[in-house]
Amino acid sequence: MSDDAMARGRKGVLDPVERLSEVLFGLIMVLSFTGSISVVEAGRGEVRDVLIGAIGCNLAWGIIDAVMYLMTLLIERARARTIARAVRAETDHGAGRARLAEALPDPLGELFGQAALEEARQKLVGLPELRAPRLGGRDWTGALAVFLLVFLSTFPVVVPFLLFPSLELAMRVSNGVAIAMLYATGHLLGAYAGLGPKRTGLVMVAIGVVLVGVTIALGG
Repeated sequence: MSDDAMARGRKGVLDPVERLSEVLFGLIMVLSFTGSISVVEAGRGEVRDVLIGAIGCNLAWGIIDAVMYLMTLLIERARARTIARAVRAETDHGAGRARLAEALPDPLGELFGQAALEEARQKLVGLPELRAPRLGGRDWTGALAVFLLVFLSTFPVVVPFLLFPSLELAMRVSNGVAIAMLYATGHLLGAYAGLGPKRTGLVMVAIGVVLVGVTIALGG
């Protein structure tokens, strides 16, 4: 349960669900910004102001998401270290196995038998002193990946404001691009999870529209 072991256990900096989720969050955030603009009130061709605001929104959300990614890693590692210390401190082997089983997700907890849990407990007890949670180079790379995913994946939603002088037309094209990207992301998530890709794509569009509507209604 050392940091290095945990890092090696990850197949990539971000798994497919994490990558697609970051794209979805970014799309919903930028849609909530562009969707709250009133074309009637803007009326004086304030495309440049909208463009700057949308890009700023993307940058801010990317930075926030990257920081939250790092915080989540630290919290998860601190939790793993706490569990490991509790297992190592147990003099009753059965209680140690029980702690390990409780820490596993439900499907895994049911699959692992007592022999496998005991083997894991013994390996954990034999490890050197566990280090305090810390961030490594791979983690900072992951945070950068999160930032770039959020910013670059939402940039197509901003492009129409660069191409069209009419704010109304730019907003319509931008919203169309965002909806198409929501569907594509949901389609990929559905295919990855073994669900109906088309249905998942449509559901994702509906969820995104509802969330954006709620955000706008609440003044976000």
